[in-house]
Amino acid sequence: MSALPPTSREWHLVARPQGWPTPDDFALREAPVAEPGPGQVLVRNLYVSVDPYMRGRMNDVKSYVPPFRLDRPMDGAAVGRVVASGDDSFAVGDHVLHPLGWREYALVKAEHATRVDPDLAPLSTYLGVLGMPGLTAYAGLLRVADFKEGDAVFVSGAAGAVGSEVGQIARLKGASRVVGSAGSAEKVRILTEEYGFDAAFNYKDGPVAEQLRKAAPDGIDVYFDNVGGEHLEAAIDSLNVHGRVAVCGMIAQYNATEPTPAPRNLALVIGKRLRIQGLLVGDHYDLQQQFVEEVSAWIRSGELKYDETVVEGIENNVEAFLGMLRGENTGKMVVSLPE
Repeated sequence: MSALPPTSREWHLVARPQGWPTPDDFALREAPVAEPGPGQVLVRNLYVSVDPYMRGRMNDVKSYVPPFRLDRPMDGAAVGRVVASGDDSFAVGDHVLHPLGWREYALVKAEHATRVDPDLAPLSTYLGVLGMPGLTAYAGLLRVADFKEGDAVFVSGAAGAVGSEVGQIARLKGASRVVGSAGSAEKVRILTEEYGFDAAFNYKDGPVAEQLRKAAPDGIDVYFDNVGGEHLEAAIDSLNVHGRVAVCGMIAQYNATEPTPAPRNLALVIGKRLRIQGLLVGDHYDLQQQFVEEVSAWIRSGELKYDETVVEGIENNVEAFLGMLRGENTGKMVVSLPE
């Protein structure tokens, strides 16, 4: 293992954030690089993911995924190259997707690694458009929200990794209208000019309910929720009878220190016979092969476009994460770790 360094840098959570995380809540530390044992592979990470759900894991509360432990390496999706293998199913040089990000070198159980093909699509896309966010968009729209051709669809957080894909899949599947909200004029421009949304608005420009009514005067049939709060209330107002909501995220309240006001119009759920359903991508991995085949074909044909915001260097991992929470990314936020 002479070609490998003796240590690897990795990020630890050292304090549980109160409200918005700060750089002081994290520490970049060195750890020894170990030879893989039987059934393990050593991976040099090339791209690591930062995602909104990671904010929830920084709180010491019971949830659908265990919280990060203090003074231990954090984790998350990563793509890298196998540099040493203790398992016959992986060879040195293979590229793999695995769950041990936030570090330079990862000792991964072979059963938790998935081989990916850099010739099918760029490696970073396996963290975004062809990865967990992409499958979230695909399963959330088509299965959870039960999208049907002719539906009018509203997506919040529409310029992010999940939202941008939801809107484009809806368009490609025959939506009658696709509307998105985002947090800047430039993101609104991208939604309509590059991603093919029929209408988009900046939620900072005025009440969401008013802007949504103007953007979708005939109402909406599906709301894909990445934000919660005021957006969810506005969507309930605009949803037609038998409308469906797929609740993917509620980034508007991830850093709140006080309880956030619930939508004040939940009584409309009764008369409109709305269905509001939560979405966890882990329930839908049976769609993985179908998803990759269909979406990679759209990418190759140019029908589905994607953006990535790439921050270089493991030392900038926390800043990339905080930037993503602030909405500074267009498309998927990833951190590249050049060799």
